[in-house]
Amino acid sequence: MIKKEYKIKNLHCAGCAAKIQNSFERLEGVKECNIDFYNKKLYIGLESLNDKENFLDLLNRVADKIEPGTKIEDISEEINEENIEEESEDNKKEKILLLLGIVFFIISFLIKSEKLKDIILIISYLIVGYDIVLKAIKNIFKGKLLDENFLMTIATFGAFGLKDFSEAAGVMIFYKIGEFFQDLAVENSKKSIKELMNIKPEFANIKRFDGKLEKIDPKLVQIGEIFVVKPGERIPLDGVVVKGISTIDNSALTGESVPVEITEGKEVLSGGINESGLLEIRASKNYSQSTVNKIIELVQNAGNKKAHAEKFITKFSRYYTPIVVGLAVFIALILPIFVGNFQLWLSRGLIFLVISCPCALVLSVPLTFFSSIGKGSKLGILIKGGNYLERLDNIDKVIFDKTGTLTEGKFKVKEIVPVNCTEEKLLELGKAGEFYSNHPIGKAILDYKNIEVEEGNIEGYIEKPGHGIIARYLGEEILVGNLKLLKEFNIVVPEENETDTVIYIALEKVYMGKIVVADLPKPSSKKTIEDLNKIGIETYMLTGDNEKTAKKIGDMLSLNIKNIFYHLLPQNKVEILEKLKKDNSKGVIFVGDGINDAPVLALADVGVAMGKMGSDIAVESADVVLMNDDPYKVVELLQLAKKNKRVVWENIILALGIKIIVMILGVLGLADLWMAIFADVGVSILAVLNASKILRSKTL
Repeated sequence: MIKKEYKIKNLHCAGCAAKIQNSFERLEGVKECNIDFYNKKLYIGLESLNDKENFLDLLNRVADKIEPGTKIEDISEEINEENIEEESEDNKKEKILLLLGIVFFIISFLIKSEKLKDIILIISYLIVGYDIVLKAIKNIFKGKLLDENFLMTIATFGAFGLKDFSEAAGVMIFYKIGEFFQDLAVENSKKSIKELMNIKPEFANIKRFDGKLEKIDPKLVQIGEIFVVKPGERIPLDGVVVKGISTIDNSALTGESVPVEITEGKEVLSGGINESGLLEIRASKNYSQSTVNKIIELVQNAGNKKAHAEKFITKFSRYYTPIVVGLAVFIALILPIFVGNFQLWLSRGLIFLVISCPCALVLSVPLTFFSSIGKGSKLGILIKGGNYLERLDNIDKVIFDKTGTLTEGKFKVKEIVPVNCTEEKLLELGKAGEFYSNHPIGKAILDYKNIEVEEGNIEGYIEKPGHGIIARYLGEEILVGNLKLLKEFNIVVPEENETDTVIYIALEKVYMGKIVVADLPKPSSKKTIEDLNKIGIETYMLTGDNEKTAKKIGDMLSLNIKNIFYHLLPQNKVEILEKLKKDNSKGVIFVGDGINDAPVLALADVGVAMGKMGSDIAVESADVVLMNDDPYKVVELLQLAKKNKRVVWENIILALGIKIIVMILGVLGLADLWMAIFADVGVSILAVLNASKILRSKTL
């Protein structure tokens, strides 16, 4: 399947966006389609694409038919500054016309002559609503009737027909004011998301061979090049500090306000701000793979994965509007035939027409998910889509990997026990075996003592997941791994009651000794387990470590001993997760960080990866990424999901509840067009403000 991404311009109506998406889904060859109304993006999956230009032209024709002026452009096209200026001028023009229309409306109340008053009100109406009427007329010729423009035009024309000139002009003005505040509320919510995009670095100071600095685009920096970050500047790429001492503000990445102290040899993430000293950093990743770019991509693309609630509302609006319009026609034209008083029932039918627009629902429900994803980003929790946020509200089991997830993952060599060699030789063999390792245990051995190993002396390097390393060093075969690896080669190892992690080493099938490393739980791990248990969520821990080490950590965290699984290979983790999912009526979360966790992360109902120290493949496989590697963020994530669901239902009840009440009042003759406008635009504003409160709130 071919996936395409497009920009959308001049799309202002959420209801129209739903209709456009529905029309695109019916096009030949389209397998999937999604319009992200807030980011103004279109995502389409196609069986094939032979003619890009004709397909783009088709999309534009379909979109323009539903909302005139809508323009779809290829995402690769440059942003046209002239178009941006034109849009800005259009917005300015709309504000001036609205203000002028209000002035004429107020003047009309100061005029005693009824005839002149009606003329002033008609002028006020045309100044404010001429574009609505024009769009409605164009749509009639295109066969599109049931949009806001048509409903407002019919309703206000009906008011004119009933000689309610002030009501017709006033309703159009109030509608436009409502639209203005609605757009303002949406823009304020989007602004919070856009602030997250400010972490994008604009330049990198590359240090050339002559010592001079050259300011270039971060995308042009190659891995291994050294760049300089001055105090106050944003770090453009992930890398390792080669010179300098400073403190880094990573709050935009991790949600943590406390600056991190950085010295030579420390890894730094792109997007952080250098607060004090001058730093020289060697790039460890290119821009496309850097932390800052991944965050931006995740947040921007999160709207592409819609929750069931969003899809339901989009589908619901397609049936809801025609039904309500049908009822309005029945009230206005059919009912008077039986009960008489055509003028009375026409007025009540017009009220039904105005109420029928589903924008409050279509606008506010996706915005709630949008705001929740933005709130998560502020907390250092990157949620890849509304569908994952929705799943999180139906969870009763959380499975944690141990190393680097519940524990620090910062292993330190605790003891070196040589058997058939010296301590220095055993450490040298251990370093040779772990030479290419990214695992925290391997790094602990590599960082211990200043014993050099030449890369050229290592050959035939093979990593056996869940076992260890097989390689040739200085022409001899070495085994560096756990007890299972050495037993596989029938190497006799004296077994002891170890409670820490042990790396066993053999040379040419001869046991040479062991290196003992220790790891401690993270400060928040115990509280994470306790708080999850308090809200009725069962917690598990999986590890490849031995029984004693696993139970020792489990006891420190107050984990149920029955929920601790040890001596696990990657496939064993998958088997355990499958069993827990099978026996479970609700969803299961898996939280991990290593390359071995990728299959389990992908299999879980919601996979949560540690983004700071987690492997790239784990982050790619996960549905949620925790940027500061704090397990307690899982608790916050579940709280956010619960709040998101509550606000979604508040908006559904608010929008439908008020509309139904006003419909009933309209039929009984107790509601006028003003109240109908409130039930449409006013409710939309309230729902949007309610959705955006998630972003504004300081707590969950």
